[in-house]
Amino acid sequence: MTLQQRNFGIDCLRGLAILLVIVHHLALPFRLPLKPSLLGDWLPKRLLNAISFNGYEAVFVFFVISGFLIATRIIERDGDLHNMQLGRFYRARAGRILPLLLVTLALLSVLASLGIEGFAPETDRQTLGGLLGAALSFTFNWYEGRTGWAPAGWDVLWSLSIEEVFYLGFPLLCLWLPRRLLVGLLLAWALLIGPLRALVPAGDEVWWEKAYLPGMAAIAWGVLAALLAQRWRPSRRGARALGIFGAFCILLVLGWGDLVHKVLYESNLYALCLGASLMLLALHAWPPRPARGLGWLARMGQLSYELYLSHMLVVLAAVALYRGLLGEVQAWTFTVYLPVLLVCFGLALLLEALPQAWAHRRRSGRKIPL
Repeated sequence: MTLQQRNFGIDCLRGLAILLVIVHHLALPFRLPLKPSLLGDWLPKRLLNAISFNGYEAVFVFFVISGFLIATRIIERDGDLHNMQLGRFYRARAGRILPLLLVTLALLSVLASLGIEGFAPETDRQTLGGLLGAALSFTFNWYEGRTGWAPAGWDVLWSLSIEEVFYLGFPLLCLWLPRRLLVGLLLAWALLIGPLRALVPAGDEVWWEKAYLPGMAAIAWGVLAALLAQRWRPSRRGARALGIFGAFCILLVLGWGDLVHKVLYESNLYALCLGASLMLLALHAWPPRPARGLGWLARMGQLSYELYLSHMLVVLAAVALYRGLLGEVQAWTFTVYLPVLLVCFGLALLLEALPQAWAHRRRSGRKIPL
């Protein structure tokens, strides 16, 4: 089965990742978002933390998925990474990334110009021009590393910078390096994901989270998984075992990441990337049928890019509304989550439809009714 058809399992994995990102960003402004609330009295702290504070880990799962999907599409279309058509690859990436990014940056710029909290620069070291320039040049994490944390509405752009810088250089490596050298480089890069993190200077919290090389190493895990999937297809039983063990690795980090970190220093990212890679191998080899009750999660996976770029608009508005109505009262914070997710989903559907509507308008020459 090719990726030209939707893979329900991979869509669900992406949906879970974006769900964790949204919940994490909603949880942070409420400090301990569920535990002080009425719902928090009934749920264990470890479960609440696993649900609420794993957005960063979810981004690394996204990196692995991105590397897997893009490498697999290149192989399916061109036969091999070395046959990649540079122009077509870059046009495809630009067509997917830039339209929504430009719309998002326009909205962020307007809100920043109005001085709205969470969007306007908060220190003298940052300016609106600097934020825009960093976002458009895919150096946003570098900008944050030099100037400090960006406003919350802009901060999500760091991971996009890592991903796009990787995909600017990756095609050139595919064309210039022999296959074995390319695979060796990717493998070394993937295995160095922990030491690369350790190279970040102590106390530099921004770079510890957002350095280029560890994020790119996670993408390399996905590319390697795609290359392995090209040559090896496990049996159905073997794929099931891979998928279960991969899910176990991910859940271990999400639920017991503190213990993993204590026992095996910097092993969290290894377990996370290994788990995501094994799940992708299993789901690609034997794509699962759509499961009743999980269609919404798969749809979130399909809208993951739209959700990722736009969800902070909803999250910050919801936090401001809650505090305006209830102040610092924490008892009812759990009631915010479902409405925020629904509004984020609706906004993502709208953003997905805009390019299609614009294209239809250009073809028809008619105005789209508002």
